[in-house]
Amino acid sequence: MTARAVFFDVDFTLIYPGPTFNGEGHRIFCSRYGIDVDPTKFDEAVATAAPVLDRPEDAPYDPEVFVAYTTKILEEMGGTGPHLRACSQEIYEEWAVCHHFQLYDDVTPVLTSLAEAGVRIGLISNTQRCLTTFQNHFELTGLIAATMSSFEHGRMKPHPSIFEAALARVGADAADAVMVGDSVRQDVEGALRAGMRAILLDRRDNRPERARELGVPIITSLRELPPLLSLG
Repeated sequence: MTARAVFFDVDFTLIYPGPTFNGEGHRIFCSRYGIDVDPTKFDEAVATAAPVLDRPEDAPYDPEVFVAYTTKILEEMGGTGPHLRACSQEIYEEWAVCHHFQLYDDVTPVLTSLAEAGVRIGLISNTQRCLTTFQNHFELTGLIAATMSSFEHGRMKPHPSIFEAALARVGADAADAVMVGDSVRQDVEGALRAGMRAILLDRRDNRPERARELGVPIITSLRELPPLLSLG
């Protein structure tokens, strides 16, 4: 597999949340609003709330969906009261702040090797986060050729238009580009429908059946990516 351009998802592909967004972190957010939640229920609450994010492909980017998703998590953790939405709004806004996140240790060396090999690197993210700030904070400036966020574009992955807009910014055809991300629906299926190739980054080694059905490569670390692209 060769590629002129490689695009990456951001959250849980390049970065992961720190303690601000774990169960205890959510309890601290809630305490400021007089809301009591059980942090031990966080993981189950996240799984239960996930369907809130399953919207029609052509739906526009809407911050209220993410606020509703967070509210559902807090409710599943036992949160009640008139201030739930305000607390969820704050959590949504803080998700865009880079210092709450950590960069996976395989990101900088792999992106550097791709850039040195002449591959154009892009970011496509379903986020309200400023991707210029993201690059500066994690010292990736100079490695990224172009970015496209759903907040900026107006549509979210897997809508094909966000991939097409990102391709235009990088100056590459879909057939010459690869999308790398952690979501089968948003990253893999979205890219394939846009005519790109795709690679699933499965850091937890879950090996989802849908990815196998699609026949896409599955990697558990970005360090596996350059060999797949015949770069090392």
